[in-house]
Formats: sequence, C-alpha cells, structure tokens
Amino acid sequence: MKSSSPPAAGIDALWPLCLAIAARRRAGTDGVRADADDEALAWDASHGYSLRGVWHADAVELFELLKPLLDRSRHGGGPWAIGQLGQSLDGCVATHGGDSVYVNGPEILVHLHRLRALCDAILVGAGTAALDDPQLTTRRVAGPHPVRVLIDPALRLAPGLRVFTDRQAPTLLACDARHEAEAVRRVGAGQVLALPGLLDEAGAPRLPRLVEALAARGLRMLFVEGGGVTVSRFIAQGCLDRLHLSVAPVIIGDGRPGLQLPRSAAMRDCLRPSGRVFRMGADVLWDLDLRAAASAG
Repeated sequence: MKSSSPPAAGIDALWPLCLAIAARRRAGTDGVRADADDEALAWDASHGYSLRGVWHADAVELFELLKPLLDRSRHGGGPWAIGQLGQSLDGCVATHGGDSVYVNGPEILVHLHRLRALCDAILVGAGTAALDDPQLTTRRVAGPHPVRVLIDPALRLAPGLRVFTDRQAPTLLACDARHEAEAVRRVGAGQVLALPGLLDEAGAPRLPRLVEALAARGLRMLFVEGGGVTVSRFIAQGCLDRLHLSVAPVIIGDGRPGLQLPRSAAMRDCLRPSGRVFRMGADVLWDLDLRAAASAG
C-alpha cells in the first residue's frame, strides 16, 4: 500500500518562517539558520532562500514575491529600502481632493502589513501623515510593528497625530536640526530625530542623510510607504532599491499623480527596471528592481 503524500503547506505555514528570518536579522543572528527552518527552507549563497517540501501555489507565489527581502536579511550589510505605491490605471494615487481610501483592494492592504512586519522601519512623508493620520502598524497580520518614521524636515505636522500619542510602536519625527527644540517641545525628546542639513537649499529633504542616520540606529531595512512625493524623492535621490507598484482597475481622472520624477529627454534615457508581475485580487502588483535598472544604465 502506497503511503499518502504529505499535505501541501500554505501561507499560514510560510508566514512564520518569514517572520523568523526577519527576527534573526534584527537580532544580528541572520547567518544562523534555526532548526525549525531546516525542513522547510534551504539556503544557497548564489541563489538565496528556496522552499523545501510541498507547498500550495499561493504560498509559493508569496515566497517568490518576498524572497528579495528574505535574501537581503541573510546577506545583512548596509541599509536597503523598498517602496510601495498604490495607484489607479491612469496613474493617480488619490482624487484631486486627496481621498485615497481605498485605491487598492484588501489583498494589497494585507501585503502592506506584511512588508511592515518584515522591515525595521516604515517611512512616510509629512503630507501623507497629515492627510491620513495613519497608524502604521501590523494590524492585519501577525508580526511586530516597525519603528514609525515621519519625514517632516520643516516641522509641519501637528503633535496630535495618532503615531505620536497611541504608544503602539516606537516613533521618530525626522526633522532638520534647526527645529529640534520645537520638535522636542511638541512630541518629546524620545520621538525626535534631528539631523543637521536635512533640508537642502531648495527646502527638500536630503534623504541619504536620513537613511544613514536610521542605519546608525540599527534600522537598516526600510519600508517607504508613501506618499507619491516621498517615494518619488527616494527614487530620484538613489535611495530606493525596490518598488512595489500596485495598479487597481479604477480610473480616477484629474487626481493626484503617483510617481513624479525628473523629465527624460528621450526614451533611451528613461528608467527601465526589471520587473515581475503578481496578481492580488483585482489588482496587479509590479515588483521592480531599481538597483538592476541603475546598474544597466
């Protein structure tokens, strides 16, 4: 009598393995594989992590999507940033008045929370924080809350935002050092990251300085969640390694644009990142490797 094949494992079995990899990275033990992973994951220096055993197709697809983050955990090293942008078919992230609830469907929201749980810190710009008053936690999935970083060089944000008062996760208000005293008065010294020269002459943030300062605090895997201006600045300043661009089957019209990058004179000068496509409910998610595109250019 033939023995029955083992049942295929699903996302519920895969997700704890992903969290364990991230936890070892944070603890500085990512070069050591836990015994629990031996039967489920394999590691190869050339190809990174791979799955062992029998897995459902949806678990395999999620693993392939998250693999660049998991492999990066194993390598360690300097800072690494992934960005996310959800937009309509016509490239808008919100209506003209700023309504973005919700451009994408529930599957993309779960994906966002997974990225939050795998990264050390989540970053949003002052405009998004002021408009949405987000919590920036991992409410939809199991896993730790990341450190919440609000990029507010000129100190535009009010101290009553939930991230400054709910105490659900560590929070940093990143501002230019010239505003440090006022920032401390508003939200307390423990929530202020004041950096000399964070604002350039044109009033825009120097993002490499922020990335370096976060890495010095041990926050090396960064998730830039929005908004469109902030994600665009990270790309333009060479601070984003990967972009998850999710497109929803909706047409907004005269709305707020997503990516806003410097104009290219010719098609040959345009950024052409290598990409993979994943279906998430009714939405399509593009996983774009910006470092490979920069190297090719």
